[in-house]
Amino acid sequence: MGTDARARERLGDWFFQGTRPSAAYAGPHQRPDRTERTHPWWKVMCLTGVDYFSTLGYQPGIAILAAGLLSPMATLVLVLVTLCGALPVYRWVAAVSPRGAGSIHMLERLLPRWTGKITVLVLLGFTCTDFVITITLSSADAAVHIVENPYLPDGASRWQFWVTMGLLLLLAAVFLGGFSEAIKVALVLVPLYLLVNLVVVAGGLVRILQSPELFSNWWSAAMTSHSSPLAAVAVALLVFPKLALGLSGFETGVAVMPQLDGHRREHRDGRKRRQPAATSIRAKVAGAHRLLTTSALIMAFFLMTTSFICTVLIPAAALEGGGAANGRALAYLAHDMFGEVFGTVYDASTVLILWFAGASAMAGMLNLIPRYLPRYGMAPEWTRATRPLVVAVLSAAVIVTWIFGASVDAQGNAYATGVLALITSAAVAVTLSARSHGRRKTSMAFGAVALVFVYTFVDNIITRPDGLHIALVFVTVLLTVSFASRVWRASELRVNQIEWDDRALAWIGETTGRTVRLIAQRPEAVRAVDYSRKLLDEWRWHGLMDGPEVLFVEVNVRDPSDFEDDLKVCAREVDGYRVLHVDGSSVATCLAALALDIGERTGRVAHVYVEWSSGAAALNHIRFLLFGRGQTATTLHEVLRRTVHDDDVRPVVHVM
Repeated sequence: MGTDARARERLGDWFFQGTRPSAAYAGPHQRPDRTERTHPWWKVMCLTGVDYFSTLGYQPGIAILAAGLLSPMATLVLVLVTLCGALPVYRWVAAVSPRGAGSIHMLERLLPRWTGKITVLVLLGFTCTDFVITITLSSADAAVHIVENPYLPDGASRWQFWVTMGLLLLLAAVFLGGFSEAIKVALVLVPLYLLVNLVVVAGGLVRILQSPELFSNWWSAAMTSHSSPLAAVAVALLVFPKLALGLSGFETGVAVMPQLDGHRREHRDGRKRRQPAATSIRAKVAGAHRLLTTSALIMAFFLMTTSFICTVLIPAAALEGGGAANGRALAYLAHDMFGEVFGTVYDASTVLILWFAGASAMAGMLNLIPRYLPRYGMAPEWTRATRPLVVAVLSAAVIVTWIFGASVDAQGNAYATGVLALITSAAVAVTLSARSHGRRKTSMAFGAVALVFVYTFVDNIITRPDGLHIALVFVTVLLTVSFASRVWRASELRVNQIEWDDRALAWIGETTGRTVRLIAQRPEAVRAVDYSRKLLDEWRWHGLMDGPEVLFVEVNVRDPSDFEDDLKVCAREVDGYRVLHVDGSSVATCLAALALDIGERTGRVAHVYVEWSSGAAALNHIRFLLFGRGQTATTLHEVLRRTVHDDDVRPVVHVM
């Protein structure tokens, strides 16, 4: 092998080698069993705040462009929807899904079979839209804060697109090398960012108090542009969906619950008491409620105050495309009120938290896909490694950035679509959950909240369809790849473990050293005559005689949309015929698993007797994929062939 070939082989091994277990990145959607350490709720709030609070970098300017002089009123509506709608919804989500799976997992449990799984795949498409545009929007706005800094030469704004691309490549490079997001970093960034924003807010309010005419001029202009104050309020209600970026942090707030401390109190020496599982879960839920409520109140304060000072103090022309405040409204005020040194500090803190928000979104993507797709049998082999996923996310981010020209304003429209899709699905999930818990009045209240979010979502996709177009691309790609993978992996042995009851084990023990013969029988058989007829058919075709080694197997297909099974085998006797009953997701894989396990227990190759499926082969294969039945003989043989490569030890399949 030449030097170039060895180098390519080493590169391929490095690229497809997973750098860490799946869903193990510290961040949103980390699996509970992958969480190495837990933290108090206020520390974890800083991790969620990286995503939530960083939207202050662009939210005020986008709000003014969307609502104009009525931005503070529209923001007030947004805050009321946040505190009275989104917050109660996600407090319920945290209580019902304390392991951090969030509203997506709630819908999966509430909706049956394929309906639930397809719903999850569609929501994953919108979630991918949310995460990818978080990465691109954060990078684009960070680039704006870099190139608009006064210490850079004139004309630096022309570099904004390429600076954005550079930040994306830097983000991917860090993850390709193996990134572990640390709460310690968030504990520094988030308080620093909130502090500099608080300074800007305080400075803006002081300036308005010192110059009351600023407020008077704004109020007069806002009221004279509408026929009456009620008309202004009505317009604010209509335009508030365009401000939906301010709702972005709630799904992340419940996704990080595995990292919440489950301990209620400590010893005096600081050692944590061991808590029962139920107490630990209650403590996590209580911590999540504090996290969600506190972060919502903090964000509500900053949304209202920043919207107010930016609307009153910044000239409208400066917020338009190409203006000095476009994409950096608060940074504009920081430079204007406190000078270039503090303004540069503000720019630096904003760039850092925006880049870190992109890192949080990347970690969320790398955690989210392994939490669902492998369980559905819908994950291609390359998704088991981290680096191919990083490259896939980077490719999507580069394409999105190119489509929008790294524009903060344009991407804000698309970002709102992903955010609203998740919140709307959460509201629907909570409504169904409350109804299933017998909480009728609560369910009606959540239903009203769900209608508000449905209106907001529909309004957003009608007025700004770019986000829907991108989301549909993600949904289409995800559905296509997922179902192609499911078809490809359909003939895998999808059984994790088998549990036999005592009678079944006794029967297997009696046949040690002899060949066990399994006859597949439909579970509808309840009379002895059904088994005798089946045995007679097998005698005619294969000369099979009754005996203790002959076992009938009934497979009840419970949920064919499941991919993996934990089988529990129950034995019963019907007028001398020995019958094994098992529930699973498909007939063929259950038969294969039983035959292999029996062969290991008895030391002899098991034989399985099945019938050909009537009808067209293609239709039978579709029946097997969707309903777990059909094409049993050929699928059983293929499952065994892929599992056992040695013909001499592979179970034998007889077909009639």
